[in-house]
Amino acid sequence: MAKRIPISEARERLLSLVDDLPRDGVIITRHGNPVAKLMPVDTSTVDLIGALKGIITDPEDGLFSTGAAWDANS
Repeated sequence: MAKRIPISEARERLLSLVDDLPRDGVIITRHGNPVAKLMPVDTSTVDLIGALKGIITDPEDGLFSTGAAWDANS
């Protein structure tokens, strides 16, 4: 289970939290209620972030087309 810390503590310790981030992350709480979860990025997919920027620019170019016509309103 992920460690829980109050948001005030997370604010003060953010750099050290990131440096020592456990695999299951850290749940950040406000008044005891969870509001966010800080998780490590899966290193096997981190290189994919932004990889298609500039490649997929025109939704009308047919890159993902099946060739079949369809009507979204039907």
